[in-house]
Amino acid sequence: MPPFCAAFSSGSGLIFRSSQRSLCSSYMVLRPSLSNCKRSPRPALAVAPLPCGQLPGRSSQKALHTSSAIRNKQSRASGAGKAVHKYQQHDQKLNFRSLSTGTPNLASSRHVKIVEVGPRDGLQNQSQIIPTSTKVELIDRLSASGLKFIETTAFVSPKWVPQMADHVEVLQSIRRVPGTTYSVLTPNLKGFDAAISYGANELAIFGAASESFSRKNINCSIQESLARFKDVCEKANSLKIPVRGYVSCVVGCPYEGPINPKMVASVAQNMYEMGCYEISLGDTIGVGTPASISAMLKEVVQVVPVEKLAAHCHDTYGQAIANIYCALEHGIRVIDSSVAGLGGCPYAPGASGNVATEDVLYLLKGLGFETNVNLDAVVETGNWISDELKRVNGSKVGIAMKGKQDKICR
Repeated sequence: MPPFCAAFSSGSGLIFRSSQRSLCSSYMVLRPSLSNCKRSPRPALAVAPLPCGQLPGRSSQKALHTSSAIRNKQSRASGAGKAVHKYQQHDQKLNFRSLSTGTPNLASSRHVKIVEVGPRDGLQNQSQIIPTSTKVELIDRLSASGLKFIETTAFVSPKWVPQMADHVEVLQSIRRVPGTTYSVLTPNLKGFDAAISYGANELAIFGAASESFSRKNINCSIQESLARFKDVCEKANSLKIPVRGYVSCVVGCPYEGPINPKMVASVAQNMYEMGCYEISLGDTIGVGTPASISAMLKEVVQVVPVEKLAAHCHDTYGQAIANIYCALEHGIRVIDSSVAGLGGCPYAPGASGNVATEDVLYLLKGLGFETNVNLDAVVETGNWISDELKRVNGSKVGIAMKGKQDKICR
């Protein structure tokens, strides 16, 4: 068979997915032809491209119109459908073919840095207050799995984020592994000073590409937040302490809807120029698709080097893995993730957890990337913390591997 990675039959021929094309390339319908074919010694086939998303076969238009009508009817029937539909309409305006770069940009670097955000971003939205000892054990387990970048806690007001009130105890109690970065989120100089005094070896600042979200999340405008961050970065740079910047709502906002990629680029550029060594681009409410993620990245990489960027995807609509693949195609080599898919945001109603670290590791292994992280150890940790929190494990890989192990044990 020709070097295609997938094939299935249709009413008018075979559908193939070329391994030489990117994830979001069009499918191709191969129909019998009398012309010569260099790809296969079998009878030659003529290639007729189909637009991405179109069904193959003679009934494709009818099927497409039928499914579209059903979706429209469903979206009119519920407010939730309308909320999702505004993002779908936005994505449909984008050029899907621009996502394809011909040969995927996956060979530029074979190592991917994983930033584990579970202990902070993953736990902050849990309704019950989690014992400090559980948080400490979670961090220690993650360190032992080979993860070298762990977001441990946040030095923020307990009034606004009660779950992070024990930040001092957490930092003082963890078992530090040499060569591992234990970062802390902080919004201002007061938090900065406290975090450094208790042993944080990296700081993170967090802004937004949405004016409304910025005011809800950190109680100030985008410009006011950047002014605060500048003071933090200047002091950190003088002490040679690395600062990581987060940009929230890079494709969608719970209050404003779709976000202009130029606004994301502007905030990211400001953070980079004030001294952030890395900028994490967050789909905070998980409404992104490869189309909207691609459009956003194309703007940001014009003002910030791609090697200074990270992808932070929530999995609210099940798009996180596809969006991460898209980011990898664009050259991103830093991925934020959360063990067992822990997460959510107090100021983003309806947002579910981050993409699961286990699922990201499985994807990267399948693509041939190196992470130096023990997947089995992370899966074990994900199952453990899920049991501790009495919640369903948010990792599909974690659930599958546990089920396989349980079957073997029986």
